Amino acid sequence: MESQLLSLVEAIKSSDVVETRIQLLTKLGDLTFHENSDLCALLECLTVFWEDFTCLDASQCSLNKTILHVAAKYVNSDLSGCLLQFLALGTKASKWCGKHLKMTIMSSEESQEEEHSNLFFQLLVDFLSFSANVIEALTRYGVFADCASVDIVEKFITEQLNLTKDIASEIKIIISFAPELLKVVHKVIDTLMSLCKDYSSSVSWSSCNSKPEKNNNSIDCEPAFANNHVINVMKLTIERLCELGVLAANDGGSLVTILNMSWKGVVSLLQLGKGAMTKIIDVENIILTLISLVNAPLRCAADAWSSSLKDTVSIAEARRIFLPVKFYLINVVKISSLYPFQAYQVYKEITHCILIISTFGILLSSENLLNNTCEVFSELLERTCVDLLHSLLNSSEVKNNLKLEILDWIFSYECCSDSADETSGSYCGMNSMVEIFSKSCETMPRMRAFMLGQVALFHTLLRYSVDLQEDVKLKLAKKLQWLLDNLVEEEVYSSILQLQIPVPYGSGKTLELVWQPVFSVLLDALKTFIIVVSSSLAWVEVEYFLVENLFHPHFLCWEILIELWCFLFRNAQEDTMKDIVEQLCSVMKLLASPESVFIPGSPLRKTARIVCLLLSYCTSLVEHVYISVMDERSQLSSVLFGALILEGFPLNSLSDNIRTIAKQKIITDYFGFTGCFDDILSNNCSSDAFGLPVFMLSASLQFHQVTMSDVDIKTLKF
Repeated sequence: MESQLLSLVEAIKSSDVVETRIQLLTKLGDLTFHENSDLCALLECLTVFWEDFTCLDASQCSLNKTILHVAAKYVNSDLSGCLLQFLALGTKASKWCGKHLKMTIMSSEESQEEEHSNLFFQLLVDFLSFSANVIEALTRYGVFADCASVDIVEKFITEQLNLTKDIASEIKIIISFAPELLKVVHKVIDTLMSLCKDYSSSVSWSSCNSKPEKNNNSIDCEPAFANNHVINVMKLTIERLCELGVLAANDGGSLVTILNMSWKGVVSLLQLGKGAMTKIIDVENIILTLISLVNAPLRCAADAWSSSLKDTVSIAEARRIFLPVKFYLINVVKISSLYPFQAYQVYKEITHCILIISTFGILLSSENLLNNTCEVFSELLERTCVDLLHSLLNSSEVKNNLKLEILDWIFSYECCSDSADETSGSYCGMNSMVEIFSKSCETMPRMRAFMLGQVALFHTLLRYSVDLQEDVKLKLAKKLQWLLDNLVEEEVYSSILQLQIPVPYGSGKTLELVWQPVFSVLLDALKTFIIVVSSSLAWVEVEYFLVENLFHPHFLCWEILIELWCFLFRNAQEDTMKDIVEQLCSVMKLLASPESVFIPGSPLRKTARIVCLLLSYCTSLVEHVYISVMDERSQLSSVLFGALILEGFPLNSLSDNIRTIAKQKIITDYFGFTGCFDDILSNNCSSDAFGLPVFMLSASLQFHQVTMSDVDIKTLKF
């Protein structure tokens, strides 16, 4: 040790006057060292001079501030032999700053000397800047591989992370120095992230097969130990960043920068880990933490809007609520994409969150004062929720049977039955908005309040089904029956018919939200799905679904099926159209009976109605259908023809010759029936199709297939 350094150190040790020690320490900062050993000696002395106890007046802060400035002068020099001494000083100073911060906060309401407080906070700013520089130095000198050095590094990093968390938790009280402190906290986190990235590049991740043990006696100082050290540093940083992220999320908005940096840092470090982090990091818990952050602002909004909503919620207010939700969701999507199997382990919680959001969104549309909110919701959250679900369903790391388990959980048939702990009544209103947050994920499939949200989520999956893998499309096609079974619920189908929702069209700057009836939106999604699966294995399931529900008893479901049949027919090739019509005619022949022709809701009449609707899109097949049903060998040809006429069969689309024959048959049958009407009554020989000619002529006149010019009105008998 140089004589000048030695004499100054001895003078400082022998002095009891703080001011004198400060002057002597300042002289230390003016020294120039040519040997690293002398710089190491200086730093060891500075560490000793930094007292552990918190000061009661400004003098101790002044002393420590001077020590810090002396050390800071050398932090950017060659530290190859004394980096550990800088770390030791930083660890001790960080602990002291943490204790002093708590003491300052606790005494903030008392008559504390303002000068002392300001001096400490300035010292805190300087120390964090010093710490960031030390961390930057760590990146320059690589990974330590000896036990003692590793222990010093990890303690230093631990204390820096603890201090940044303490500062963030008290930032609302530290008003005057808050901007400066947040700036240096940001710098510390940023340099720690850089350190982890540099460290990770030196790790052989394939050799990280077991969780590192913090036992210096049993681990050789080999490269494997260096690997474990890097993993420990990354684990520690991830855990503290998660804590910091939760703290910033609960702050109410003043820590937005810290919030962004902490969660983005978590995702970045998990990405660096290349899968090995699952052995030491509880990825599932990180996902659950983010999900809780997603639910919290939505729950608060639901409570506020359900209790005292009097005015329209502004777009700005809606964005203030939903932007953080989107941020948390995006991070869940990223983590789930990186670690899909770990995400699967908590799929119930993930899907519960998605379903809450889906239900929340559809309930927003039921209140006019929330129209702005509904639009912002659709813009920010709808696609992100789909991306989250896709991260599970499209992952090659999640087996097919597990993906199907997820879909079965979301779209469970259990939800169609009444829950024992739920009373019947409306579940499409503001009260339901609060209710959806009151149940755990385990009760989700049995909650009727989620039924409308499940339908909305199913619609969204259909709408974005082009991004799904083939096995998921197949399972989704098998779930089409689930959709119809839910639509028959009274309040579901009434809501489907009543509500309108904003639907995004376009992308980027051309994105436009258009309010449309839910029924129309659902139909569009089903049509999209039909197009997507038209050339895949799932098409067989779609065909089966369309045929199986051809005679669905519920009016809304049947209207949906008819619209899908028409859509399919409109977009099919002519050969396919012909095949469809022939199959439907074959079904009619199987269903034909004299009594069924008079029942509008009978399978025969429903099939005839579908045939007539389809023929309106392909008039070239009208004649083909007429010839098919008027087969002279069929005893029920009159019944088949009658069913078609009653449903508006387009006679006018027939060729002139056949159209004339068809009209003559209708008129002749009518006159034949009326001419022997008295004989039929007197002989009591009425058939099951009694009166059919009258109904056929009446329908033909109504649909303008037959006009008065075709019939002598004077001869009509009623």
